[in-house]
This record gives sequence, C-alpha cells and structure tokens, in this order.
Amino acid sequence: MCYGGEKHFLLKSKNFCKINTKNKKFIVLTNCEYAKLFLQVTGDISYNGYRLDEFVPEKTAVYISQYDLHIPEMTVRETLDFSSQCQGVGRRPKILKDVSARESVAGIIPDADIDLYMRAIAVEGSKTSLQTDYILKIMGLDICADTMVGDTMIRGISGGQKKRLTTAEMIVGPAKAYFMDEISNGLDSSTTFQIINCFQQLTNISGYTMVISLLQPTPEVFDLFDDLILMAEGKIIYHGPQNEALKFFEECGFICPKRKEVADFLQEILSWKDQQQYWSGPHESYRFISPHELSSMFKENQRGRKLEEPSVPPKSKLSKEALAFNTYSLRKLEMFKACGAREVLLMKRSMFVYVFKTGQLAIIALVTMSVFLRTRMAIDFTHANYYLGALFFSIFMIMLNGTPEISMQIRRLPSFYKQKSYYFYPSWAYAIPASVLKVPVSILDSLVWICITYYGIGYAANASRFFCQFLILCLVHQSVSSLYRFIASYFRTPTASFFYLFLALTLFLMFGGFTLPKPSMPGWLNWGFWISPMTYAEISTAINEFQAPRWQKVTIQNITIGNRILINHGLYYSWRFYWISIGALLGSIILFYIAFGLALDYNTSVEEYHGSRPTKNLCQEQEKASNILKESDGSNISKGAKMSIPVMELSVTFHNLNYYIDTPPEMLKQGYPTRRLQLLNNITGALRPGVLSALMGVSGAGKTTLLDVLAGRKTGGYIEGNIKIGGYPKVQETFVRILGYCEQVDIHSPQLTVEESVTYSAWLRLPSHVDEETRSEFVSEVLKTVELDQLKDVLVGTPQKNGLSMEQRKRLTIAVELVSNPSVILMDEPTTGLDTRSAAIVIRAVKNICETGRTVVCTIHQPSTEIFEAFDELILMKSGGKMIYSGPVGECSSKVIEYFEKIPGVPKIKSNCNPATWMMDVTSTSMEVQHNINFAILYEESSLHRDTEELVERLSIPIPNSENLCFSHRFPQNGWTQLKACLWKQNITYWRSPEYNLRRIMMPVISALIYGVLFWKRAKILNNEQDLFNIFGAMYLGSTTVGSYSHQSVIPFSTTERIVMYREKFAGMYSSWSYSFAQAAIEIPYVFIQVLLFTLIVYPLTGYYWTAHKFIWFFYTTFCSTLSFVYVGLLLVSITPNVQVATILASFFNTMQTLFSGFILPAPGGGFGSTISLLHLGHSMPS
Repeated sequence: MCYGGEKHFLLKSKNFCKINTKNKKFIVLTNCEYAKLFLQVTGDISYNGYRLDEFVPEKTAVYISQYDLHIPEMTVRETLDFSSQCQGVGRRPKILKDVSARESVAGIIPDADIDLYMRAIAVEGSKTSLQTDYILKIMGLDICADTMVGDTMIRGISGGQKKRLTTAEMIVGPAKAYFMDEISNGLDSSTTFQIINCFQQLTNISGYTMVISLLQPTPEVFDLFDDLILMAEGKIIYHGPQNEALKFFEECGFICPKRKEVADFLQEILSWKDQQQYWSGPHESYRFISPHELSSMFKENQRGRKLEEPSVPPKSKLSKEALAFNTYSLRKLEMFKACGAREVLLMKRSMFVYVFKTGQLAIIALVTMSVFLRTRMAIDFTHANYYLGALFFSIFMIMLNGTPEISMQIRRLPSFYKQKSYYFYPSWAYAIPASVLKVPVSILDSLVWICITYYGIGYAANASRFFCQFLILCLVHQSVSSLYRFIASYFRTPTASFFYLFLALTLFLMFGGFTLPKPSMPGWLNWGFWISPMTYAEISTAINEFQAPRWQKVTIQNITIGNRILINHGLYYSWRFYWISIGALLGSIILFYIAFGLALDYNTSVEEYHGSRPTKNLCQEQEKASNILKESDGSNISKGAKMSIPVMELSVTFHNLNYYIDTPPEMLKQGYPTRRLQLLNNITGALRPGVLSALMGVSGAGKTTLLDVLAGRKTGGYIEGNIKIGGYPKVQETFVRILGYCEQVDIHSPQLTVEESVTYSAWLRLPSHVDEETRSEFVSEVLKTVELDQLKDVLVGTPQKNGLSMEQRKRLTIAVELVSNPSVILMDEPTTGLDTRSAAIVIRAVKNICETGRTVVCTIHQPSTEIFEAFDELILMKSGGKMIYSGPVGECSSKVIEYFEKIPGVPKIKSNCNPATWMMDVTSTSMEVQHNINFAILYEESSLHRDTEELVERLSIPIPNSENLCFSHRFPQNGWTQLKACLWKQNITYWRSPEYNLRRIMMPVISALIYGVLFWKRAKILNNEQDLFNIFGAMYLGSTTVGSYSHQSVIPFSTTERIVMYREKFAGMYSSWSYSFAQAAIEIPYVFIQVLLFTLIVYPLTGYYWTAHKFIWFFYTTFCSTLSFVYVGLLLVSITPNVQVATILASFFNTMQTLFSGFILPAPGGGFGSTISLLHLGHSMPS
C-alpha cells in the first residue's frame, strides 16, 4: 500500500492476508490451506480522505487478479484496445490542457514525440490507442500482439504472456491505484524485473499507488519496492520501509545470513520448520515465536505505534481530482458501439460454428424435403396430416437450431463478469448487441430452411404465403435463441442450463398443440397452451397453409379439408390470428431480451474462488498440522523421496533438434517471409540420471516446446533431429512408460480427493508386480514429500471455483507423476504459483528423487539463489529457440558466472545478487543489441558446446550388454485391471456430481408427472382416431424427451473429463477401450434409475394396459432407447473439437430421431425411408 507516490510491497504467505491500519482496511485473500469461510469486512476505508460512498472506488482503484480471464477468440491487441476504450482517458485531457497552458505561458516548446503521445492518449472513444502500443511494449507483448489469446482448445499465447496480458489489460487504463495479486507467475526473473521497474517509475513519476503481492521475488525485484507489508495468520507482522525490515527482526532475535535472500528470510522466519536456523541467540534459549507474538512486538515498535495513530488526510481539490465520481467512462452510445463492434468481431471469429450450424440445417432440410417430397403428397385428408407434421417438424427444427447459443454464452460469462465488476460497461450494453446482432443469423437460418423445403415439400404455391411462413420461422428462431441466452446467463453452468433448456422445450412440445391438441387438454391447463411460442408458430403456419385455396375442397361432412384438419388439431382460428401470433412472438422476443439483460445485471460470477476443506473439524486439522510441523525437522522429505521400488537409470540425449510449425495467417499478412515458423533451432544436449537439470530462458524462448518435443506431445508441426533414450532411438510407446511429465497447466478430475487422484495414478502406472500394500505405502510417502498428506481428503475441485488452491494443485500435479516411479521426469514450471518456501520444499523433494537415479529436468522462472543452486546443470535458451548455455551450475553458481563474465561487455555480478536474475539480465535481447553480442554464436564456438557434443556422442552409444527399452505389454496393467480402475474413478466422479445426476433424474420425473397430468387415463379411452393419435404422441414425447435430455446433458459433463483423459492416455495409463467401456458401464445404473422412475409414474397415470409383460417391455424399450441416446452423446464428445460443435451435431441427431420416429410421418412399407425409420432409437416404443 502506498501514499504520495510511494509503493508498498505485500509479501504473501500461505494463509489469508489482511492489510489493516487504524483508519484504512484492505482485505487481500491469498492461497489458503483451507476454505474461505464467511468472511466479513469491518472498519472504515478512505481514499484521500473520502469514504467509499463518496466516490466510485471500482473506477478509482483496480484489482488485478491472479486468474487469467479473457475471451480466447480475441487477439492481445484487440483485448487491450477494448479495455482502453472502455476505461476511457480519465484526467488525461485535463492534464494535457494544463500542461499546454503552462508551456505556453513559460514559452516552452514541447518535444514533438512526447507532445504527440500525450495528445494521442487523451483522445476519447478511440477504437485503437497509442497507449495500447506503449503498454504492449513495456509488458513485452508486442511480439504476440496479433496472436489470439487462446485457451485449452484454441492455440494462443503462452501462460506467461497470458499473465502479462491480465496485468496489461488494466494498466492500459487511467486509474491511479492498483492492487496486483501474483502478477509474476509464469514470468522469468528478467521480465519480472523489467515490469516492476517500469511500475516503480510510474509510481515515482506519476504518483501512482501500487500494492503488489509476488511469489518468489528475487533480491533485485524486492529492492525496487519502497515499503513492505509482511503478514501471517491474518496479522500484520511488519509494515514499513523494506530496507528497515531486517533491522526490526534483528531486534526480535533473528539474523539473515549473507547469501540468503531477504524475501525468503522474511517468509521462513514465520515457519515452524525454518525459524530456528535464523535465531541469533544460544540454541538452548530458542523457542518458536509465533506470528501473533511477532505482531505484538511490531505494535510495540515505534513504527507500529505510528501506524495506530489516526492519519486521515484532509480533503482537497487536488486529492479529489484523483478519484472517480462517474460509474462509467464512456457515454451510453459509445459503450453500445464498443460492445457491438466486439460482438461483430467475435461472431466473425466463431464463423466456423455458424457456418457448420447452417450447413447442418441445410442437410436436415434436404432430408426433410426428401421425406415429404411433393410428388408423394396429395391434397386429401390423410396427406393433410403429413403437411401438418412437416410444419411441426420445421418449427421444432428451427427451435433446436439455436441451442449452441447456450455453450457460447456460458463460455464468455467469466470475462463479462470481470469487466462488469470493473465498470467497463453496464449489462445492457453487452446484452443488446449480443441479442440484436444475432437477428441476421435467425434470418439466414430460416431462409436456408424455407428455400429448400417450401416448394420441395409442396406447400401452397403462393409468394405471400411463402413469406408469411418465413416471417414466422424467423420470429420463432429469434425467440428461442433469446430464451437460450437468458437461460445461460441466469443459470451460468452447462449442467443447469441444459436442464432448464430441455424443461422449457418439453413444455413447449407438450403444450404446442400438435402432440396433444388443445381440445384434448384438461381445461384447467389451457393456460399452458397460450404461453408456448410453439403454439403461435403452429397456429400461424397452419392457417397460412390450410386456408389456401387448394385446401378449400368440401368433404362429405360439408366442411373443407383445410378447416377439418385445423378443427381436429385445435388450430381453427381466423386469419387475424396470424397477426396476433406475430405480436405474441415479438412480445416473447422483447421479454427474453429484457430477462437476459436483468440476469446479467443481477447475477454474479460463479467463478469466484472458494476452497474445499477436509470433512474433519477445521480447528482440529490446523492443530494436527501444527503438531506435525513442530515434530518435523524436514527429514521426512528425504525419507519420502527415496523409496525401495527399483528404478531404471536412463539418459536422454537430443542432437540438432529442430521444430517448425506452419506460420500463422496473421504473421503471413504482416509479411513474414517463410511458410514455416521455427520454434527450436539446432538444440543439442544431454540429461543424465542423478543429475538435476534446469531449463531456463525468457518467456517464449521455447522451453515448454522443447519439453513437449522430448515427451512426444507435439502431434502437429515438423520435428527434425535425433532423440535417444539410454543410447537407443526413442520409441514413443515404450518411452511413456518410464516418463513422468508435469504439465504447466494442472489438469485433474475435480470430483476426486487428493489421495484418490494419486492412488488412481499409482494403480495404473506402477508395474503389475507391485502389491497393493507397497503401492499404498508409496502413495503415502509421495503425499508427505509434497506436503499434501494433511489435505489428502480434500476434493481437487475446479480451478477458480472450489477445491485446491493454485499452489496445492501444482503440488498435486507433481505427486501424480512422482507416484508412477518414472526413470525420466520432465517438469514444466513446477514452482510457478508457489511461494518461496513451498517452491524450496518442492525442489528439495525433486532433488532427493533425482538422487535415486532418475533423470530430471525442470523449466523454472524466477528461482531464488537457494533453488537455482540446487540444480546440477543448466540449459539456457534465448528467443528463437536457440541454446546459449549448457553445462554445470557449479558451487555457488561459479561455473555459470565464470562463463558469462568472460564474454566482453557483460557486466560483473554484484555482491548478494541472485545469479539466476543476473544471468537472465545479461543475456537479454536488449543486452545483445547494446553490446552487439550474439550469445548463441558465442556458445557454439565455446568449449562448453564441444563438451556437450562429446557428452551427447558418448551417451548416444548404448552401454555394453544393455538392451533397448522394451516391455512385454503396452500398458503397466492388464485390460481387466484398467477397466476396474477406470470404473472405480468413474463411479466416484458420478457419485460426487449431484448437480448432474440429480437433474438427470429430476427431468424424467418432472416430465412423467406432466405427461401423466396431460394424458390422464387417455390410454383407456380410445373412441376415435384422434385418441389413438394422442397416445402415440405420449409415447413419442416420452421416448424423445428423456433420451434427448440425457443425450445433451452428458456432453458438457463428459467434456470436463475429456481433457483429463487426454493427459492420462498420453501417460500410458490405459487403453481407449478400457476407458470407453468404463464410461459406458457407469451410465447403466443411472439410466436404469431414470427410466424406472419415469415408467413407474407415466405408465399408470396414462392408463396403459396393465400386465407384467407389457410393463416390462415398455420399461425395456425406454431403457435401451435412453441408453443409446447417452452413448451417442459420448460418441459426439469423442469426435468433436469442442462443446459447441458437439451440441450442433447433437441437435442434428435429435431432429433425425424426431423425423423418423414414425409419429410425424408413418414409416413407408419399404425402401430407404423404412430402413432409416427402423434405425430410430425410439422406434420400438409404439410396439
């Protein structure tokens, strides 16, 4: 926290932190070991003497979260331009005016470049800003400015670049106060130093207020801060100048060693394990001084007493100008234009989805036309029913066509809620463009459908009736699409949204007037008929068709065919009801527009982080943890790492490794000369057993790419060079058996606990000869190694929602790989997201594991001196994927320092400087340009490179009498064990997913009750053809609704596990068959319960013939039909790239099932149509 241009540093510990002074209180939540429990903020907060209710704090101060929430389809530049446009220019125009006036009075001629810059950033409402280019440059994002942000399914920028984008998105605005949470995660120390150094200049020159929490700050970064706030257990331990912190702790009896980094020291003296080593008094006089006691000592200190004194500054005009008093920076029209332009951009980026959806619609239209082909349709009473069925199917198809809106809307909600909380724009500015700009989509889809089907089916050949039907289909499409957006924004999760979507569709179908005509409905339920949009679409399209002249032929009953069919189906209304239907549909569109905006306005994000905790009492757990820490001296780590399970010692060599990808179209447009972009450039090196290697380099240097290539995870692109394992060429199928790969992104099943996740990995990855007792003991030891034993009963949860914090998830990722007892371990940034102490614990554990004979390499950012010197060897890369160092680190980093200090122009390392930070600084691109040095060429000409080449050549020759890596079976466990393990995991996952399973059970129950009420005992009253038609309608609705909902709801649920499955499958844990059979088998009991409840309710209420044989047959056919629907949903997830495409294909499948169900159009006696009908999953229901 800072005042008057000073910046204070918030050093984060594991428990939640609270910045608390007498008159000012800021709550900052960090990675807690347990849940955030009902937090309550009390006290007074003031900015420049103004209370929070006297101005708009959300616009005055900016909170930069540790979570990266962006729209993946936008580029980096587009993201910043939109943020800059929405945040406005603040006081920049006034500052420019005042400066210009002063310069004019003083006769000063301003610098042309500076004057141009100030004028450019003071222009309001500009879509592009010079400020964006400036921020891109200082944040190092200019190299990826035109690259999409991306996510897990879309290729985009790296994790470090995404972290910088999160910071850049906010500092591009005009705010003067910033609260930044872990902004350096995933960044190298040199980049972090440059960014923080820039912030220091902004603070000192422009008077910014900045509070920054960092994990693992290097000494150089730490020294940039003016003030320090050190906290533990919710208490302030120290608050004052950072250069006086050591003096305070010396007064408390603790001394920081010479080569110890101050930031590490300050955190470790708060730890049970580490405090004693810094005690300056006699060893026997030491006792643990708790954070509570240290806090009391600080309060008694002179600086602590000063903080307790009232210090509210007086209000003044100058202090008022720094505050924001308007909620939004832009005028309403400008906000609407900005959101509208972004929506158009996103629609263009999602063009594949829209084209795919429209193309699918055209295919269905062609199939529909062929089924209802005009050459087979006569103008009589029988075929009139077919025409009415075709109209019903057209309306139903148009309604289903908009379902992808749900998944697309849900995907954008996290970013929307973040920007809404920052007051970028109000909800209506987002809602109106998101709705109105989809009108052309409704028009296009409806036009495609009607152009193919209208004359092909043979509706009334009149242009006015063509356009009348077209208008109704457009309004229906827009109405239900608006409804889907409202459902997505109100319920905010895929599972809940699809539940209420299908509940709404079920009601629309039942009350729509086709499956059950209005005269056949109970009188007290007629209101349901009038609230369904399908009702108005049915009435208007029916009277548009059957009041045409060709249907005016009078029958024996002295009534026209058209009127007869309308009367039978309860759709007989005058032509003016067509315009009433248009008004009703327009009213529903407006209603859903308003509901969509209100849902966005009043709801909050479901992404808010809240941790899960063990089922035991929290206080008991904390007490237990404290006792363990007291008794522990750190020796458990060493013991935990060195297990008795034997390991194969294997070296890894790679020679002249190159990796290319196809140049992105954006770069080609900017004039990039070649069609291939090289990411790795002649990389040569060796990784040896028992040698812990560090892989370092600036962000984007190719570290993760190199690990992915070595691990065999690059399925695209072009790889050149040789990779050998133990002297033999790498065979991917066998290499994965002895490989442990810790990814940068932590991917786990959210419904499992920590212990279950590790146990599952050990079950499938340890050799089959390892017995269960040894395996269980090994799991326990690994959990202790990474200090997760106290959290073993905690659910993993979903990132940013619940479960483990970022730090704990990182340790779980390591545990899941360590438990496989690998010979080679590749770790991509294992310490990112961890504080200094946790990072040291992880690296010590990895070091001990390496000493057991394993080959270990880690990419690492911002290592402390202690962590850096824990590595034996270093591989250093520069931008462009080139190697500039490969060799030993040396004692006290002597080898690395010696190599780079010998290069002319490289500055000597300063005393107490972090060698890793110094190394990154002196090898930066700016240093190369400044001194005209090419470190890659210098390395190729050095003795280190020759030594590396000799080492690679030596290790590339197999050891005498050795054999190539070979296993008798492809997987560690046999197929039956794989199936049991996958079933065990699937069972836990399903059982702990009540949101999914309760809703999938509730849907058939609710549907059955509604069917039972609507079709009450109608199966016992069969007086005419219409009564029989009604019963067929009940069967059709029953089989279709339950199956379709199960089919659609399983898609988003199984997609969550699909990403986990990809990781596990790559690790060689199981075959696709084992996973698929387990996933199919676990659905059976849940579908059984669904269908049983549905049958027990709907069968007696409808009044079907009551015999055991017929009841069992009804249950059996419904069960098989529903289960088949579910399996098709699982199939679509496995063959499609994302949820949107899977949902589109699911709607295609559902419409085909409806078309060929035999209800809308009876199956022909033979031929193609008959064959298709027999393939319908619910076709056996009528039997």
